[in-house]
Amino acid sequence: MLTKATQTLWLLIVVAVVGFTFNVREVRAQDRAVLALPNDISTRQVDIYSEGSRMSGYIFISKSAKPDDKLPTIIMAHGWGGVQRQLRRDATEFAQSGYLVLTFDYRGWGQSDSRVILTKAAPDAKQLEFTAEVRAVREVVDPLDMGTDWLNAIHWVHGEPQVDTDRIGIWGSSMAGSFVVYAAAHDPRVKAVHSQVTGTLTGRVWGRSAPSQTEATKRARGEIGYPEPGVRRGGLKGLPITNRFGDYVPIEEIQANNRVALQFVLSEKEQYLNNEEHGILAYKRHEGPKKLVIIPNTTHYDIYGKARQEAHRLAQSWFDQHLKDQTSLE
Repeated sequence: MLTKATQTLWLLIVVAVVGFTFNVREVRAQDRAVLALPNDISTRQVDIYSEGSRMSGYIFISKSAKPDDKLPTIIMAHGWGGVQRQLRRDATEFAQSGYLVLTFDYRGWGQSDSRVILTKAAPDAKQLEFTAEVRAVREVVDPLDMGTDWLNAIHWVHGEPQVDTDRIGIWGSSMAGSFVVYAAAHDPRVKAVHSQVTGTLTGRVWGRSAPSQTEATKRARGEIGYPEPGVRRGGLKGLPITNRFGDYVPIEEIQANNRVALQFVLSEKEQYLNNEEHGILAYKRHEGPKKLVIIPNTTHYDIYGKARQEAHRLAQSWFDQHLKDQTSLE
């Protein structure tokens, strides 16, 4: 029999799935609308390596930028089930405002390569190179792996010649709004964070529930594999590796970095989780520069529709203050 806490968590998942199904047409319409780039912006594809696997990224930059310019930089990625092409409009607008912008797809998502696992034991455990049959791990949601992808994207921009490494900000929406808090907690080089409709900032209860631990035991014993790619529950793409949420607690870890500037932009009628226990609680605990905005009369997916322009304006204002204003950099 499920505990009350586990029942509540599964209810939140069902609500999330229903919300996603209702809004998927709107998100797809946005995706189609932003494929074309304005004439003043250039883009190029780049390869980022995360734990040996190639992630696909795109740089957005103003054509007026000179090769020796050092630009404030924003890194962006999507949340649960999303891909970087859905961020092109926001990335373009940031680039038009003088930022170098990097978007990327997580390992196993979008245009990125997948982590692979052997389908049978290696011929020699000590052999470093051998031919093997492998299986891709694709379109699963693992918060620790995805958090690592964020950290490697940050490492990557530190080697990009036009990036001002003293002025790096990160932008995340939905579950990525949680990942950016995780990234800032683990890399103090991040100067500013914009987290909108913030996803879960602690998965301890869910990740250590009885069903989660049972699933982990079966996977460790080889009785089950990883979820198939493309699986949807009510329209939500990508199944979670639930036990991996047990050690995912950025709401606690971010307290170690009180120099980073944190901004949370939340929906008043958020339907996935209780804002008071996640974004608002993180805001209250943070002792560094911070801002909290709750957009009235909005639900989770309104951030991509009727509230998108307001959310973008808030993000740019925050980044301008902490990545361009010289007094905030001292």
